[in-house]
Amino acid sequence: MPGDANHAENPEKTTFKRVMLKISGEALMGDQGFGLHPPTVERIAREVQTVQAMGVEVCMVIGGGNIFRGLQGSAQGMERTTADYMGMLATVMNALAMQGALESLGIHSRVISAIPMDQVCEPYIRRRAVRHLEKKRVCIFAAGTGNPYFTTDTAATLRANEMRCEAIFKGTKVDGVYDKDPAKHDDAVRYDDITYDEVLQKHLGVMDASAIALARDNDLPIIVFSLDEPGGFRGILAGEGTYTRVHT
Repeated sequence: MPGDANHAENPEKTTFKRVMLKISGEALMGDQGFGLHPPTVERIAREVQTVQAMGVEVCMVIGGGNIFRGLQGSAQGMERTTADYMGMLATVMNALAMQGALESLGIHSRVISAIPMDQVCEPYIRRRAVRHLEKKRVCIFAAGTGNPYFTTDTAATLRANEMRCEAIFKGTKVDGVYDKDPAKHDDAVRYDDITYDEVLQKHLGVMDASAIALARDNDLPIIVFSLDEPGGFRGILAGEGTYTRVHT
């Protein structure tokens, strides 16, 4: 099979066998202020390729903020439920773009939507998704949870639990969790380790409160790292690099 060529005969050692990669829609914009930047999408796809070559099964959830964000729509007077559904459709567009980039690298993938749209992607069926992962296909979960009022952070945590992932990797623009915004404060301090409860109490903005609580209740660690660092995703799985681990 074409996808088999992606797996090294002697893969690097990693403590994780199945992980969830959560990235924002804004991560696909590159230096643009809106939409998709194809070279950036391809770069992230190559990051996933290097991790899959280690023998790790990869799930993905991508936000839709580069196209439409439900909260911003509702803040401008749009009815919240309608705005959230529009945001969910934006995540499907991003998932299809990532699928195209992955498959151009010879990586088999499936876009799996919480909102049925059979002509462009698969509906979410847990057992089928697990089987895709077992066959070394990248599963890109789209359309959030299929319900308004839930963020893609919560969707990523939900799917990670359902797929029995061993960790959520939250790709951001900074190399971990800081006590304040490092882009605005030179004295910002990065945490190597922090608990779920501390994240909630200190309002650190790693993920929304529902996602953090869901991860805590199921003892699912969250690894926060910089997606802008080339090779960072693979490096952390290999036991290298800089990141923050959120855990019990």
